[in-house]
Order: sequence, then C-alpha cells, then structure tokens
Amino acid sequence: MIQDHLDIILIAIVTASACALPGVFLVLRRMTLMSDAISHAILPGIVLAFFLTHNISSPLLILAAAATGVLTVVFVELLQKTKLVKEDAAIGLVFPALFSIGVILISRFASNVHLDTDAVLLGELAYARFNRLEIFGYDIGPISFSVMGGMLLLNLAFILIFYKELKLATFDASLAATLGFAPTLIHYGLMTLVSMTTVGAFDAVGSILVVALIAGPPATAYLMTDSLARMLILSVIIGCVNAVSGYLLAYPFGVSIAGTIATVTFLVFGLIFLIVPNRGLIAIARRHIRQKWEFAQTMLVIHLFNHEGLPEAHEESEIAHLHEHLQWEPTFATRVVKQALNNRYVSQEATQLMLTDRGRSIAQRALVQ
Repeated sequence: MIQDHLDIILIAIVTASACALPGVFLVLRRMTLMSDAISHAILPGIVLAFFLTHNISSPLLILAAAATGVLTVVFVELLQKTKLVKEDAAIGLVFPALFSIGVILISRFASNVHLDTDAVLLGELAYARFNRLEIFGYDIGPISFSVMGGMLLLNLAFILIFYKELKLATFDASLAATLGFAPTLIHYGLMTLVSMTTVGAFDAVGSILVVALIAGPPATAYLMTDSLARMLILSVIIGCVNAVSGYLLAYPFGVSIAGTIATVTFLVFGLIFLIVPNRGLIAIARRHIRQKWEFAQTMLVIHLFNHEGLPEAHEESEIAHLHEHLQWEPTFATRVVKQALNNRYVSQEATQLMLTDRGRSIAQRALVQ
C-alpha cells in the first residue's frame, strides 16, 4: 500500500518537474496558449502511430506526437505570419481542428482501445502505477515514472547546454540572430521538447493537467523573482509541492487526482499573487494607498508654499478652510493634515499651518520636477 502511494507521488513529482522546466520559457515568451494547443493537437499523432504499431506503449507514439506538436507550432506561425489573424486566433483554429481529427479517428477506428477521450483529457495517476516496466524479469517501476524521468533529464540537459542561447533568444531574439545564435532553431528545439514532454505525461495526467503544470508553477515563480536561474529552480519546487499536495488532498476524499493537483496549482498561484512582497496584489494595493497619501501631503505643502509670505497666506493656511482651497472632502483633509504633522512637513500655530524646512524642501523639489 505504501509502495503504491510512493509510486504515484514519484510519478507526480517527475511529471511536474519535467513540465515546469520548459514551461518557464513559454511563460516568459507569453506562449502558454501554445502549450494548451500542443497538449490537445498531439492526439492525431498518437492515434496514427498506434495504427502503425498496434501498441500503445510503443516509443513511436512519443515521436509521432512530438512531430504533431511541432507541426501545430508551424501551422500556427504560418497563419500568424500572414498578418490576417493574430496568434490567439491562429491557435484557436489549428488545435481544435487537429484535436477533432484525433477524436474522430479514435471513435471510428479505435473505440475498443484504451485511447478514449476521457483518458486523454483527464488522465488518472492512480492507474499509472499498474503499467510496469520490466527488464530481464526485474520490476523497474511504473513506465510513466521512467518516461517522465527520462524527459526530465532531457529537458534539464537541453536547458543546461543551451542556457545562454535560450536566455538570449527569449529576451532579445533580434540580438540572438545578430550574434548568430539561430533563435528559430532554438525555438523549434524548445517546442519539440514541449511536445515530447506533453505526450510523455499524456497517459498519466491527461492534457488538462499538463497545461496546468506547464503554465502554473512558472507563472507563480515569475511573480517571485526576476532571475531566470531562480525562476527555473522555483518552478520545479513549486510544481513538486503542488503535485504532492494535490495527491495528499485527493486521496482521502476519493476525488480526481489530476483535478485536485490542477486546483492546488491555481490556489497556490492565487495565494502568491496576493501576498508576494512588492509584486503581490496586497503589496500593490498598499503601495497605491501610500502613494495617494504621499501625493496629498505633497499637494498640501505646495499649496502652503505657493502662498507663503503673501497677503492671503493667513487665510490660505487656515486649517478649517483647507478642504475648500484644495477641493477635498473635510474628513480627507483632516487626515492629510494629521499625517503631514506626524511627518513634520508642517507645524501648527493656533488654527494655522506653517511649513517646516522639511516641508518647504519637499514643495521645492516637487515644483522643480
């Protein structure tokens, strides 16, 4: 029983890690829609390869599906280059067509084979452990673990070898081309890896979770760092945490493992989106509030500075009438005055406000800018 749980967790971990690595570059290139397209469009390649081999475990299925994924990218980019349709529209045209062809082929010629559309879309990690890899009579473990472990190593090797080229082609393709780094070749190499990773995870987790694992952890890591190296590491860590947490939540409730992992992926992204320092929604809201009060205090000291030493200075600095001069709500004006006093931008003499040296300096800098 413990071994069964361990098998499922290991499959989930290597799948999440293998998907997260190339997913980082898709997120940075704003191509996550392409991962969705590839995860669906590879279906006809799988079906056609099965017709040739009559074996759903044949390595040819991975190669044929990867080729179909690259073909999807080519079709989308050809449509996009016509400038008659945008990228999202091109994707919306290509992948439903290819996916539909795969569904038609399954329903017409392979209805009695384990290539049903439910398995394609949803997958089932709980069953992945039953399909074992045996070498010379020895049980090596689930085939999905070996396949995704191999894809993880392949993705890692590709990124380590071509890290500089990938980084340059991702952030400045024109400069990469000028320096002779062949960004087009790097691009299609990456898309080939995405296709192979997708089909490798197909049987175990289904296309929906593949998209979640490719886009979710990298998007979460993107909120947390500006460093590409740290983003790659964080994506793998977040993907593994999501996968294990999703399984541990799904098992006691008897619900879909893939669905729970995808839900956890979204919840973790949402949590980081809210609380991450400097970039999170809460931090942005607090910054906007702080900037609002800072701007209001700056307007107050500018108002006092513009009338300082003039005959109307006494009337313009009267606390009770500031809201009229600055066209503020009385309550808001009271709070601004209180904060300006606390920050020593102004001082109070009876019912008047007087600029301090600090407040006068702020007003002068604001007017110069």
